[in-house]
Amino acid sequence: MRRKRITKYIHVKGYAAEVEVDLLYNEDEWSPYLSVQDATKLDEVRQALQRDEIQKAAHLASIYHLTPISELNN
Repeated sequence: MRRKRITKYIHVKGYAAEVEVDLLYNEDEWSPYLSVQDATKLDEVRQALQRDEIQKAAHLASIYHLTPISELNN
């Protein structure tokens, strides 16, 4: 089995999260896929952002606050 570290991005409300996960490669037709732990990590970050639990999400990922360009012009 081979692993490749990638960054998955999650966008919820006015936040973006960068989550580091491993893609797992092997010789079956399901390849590549995420481990259960990495899939759970993505779900936990998404749910924390949906509940505005920014500190919890920040413990698992890099979190960014998004500002629309239109707001910068005012």
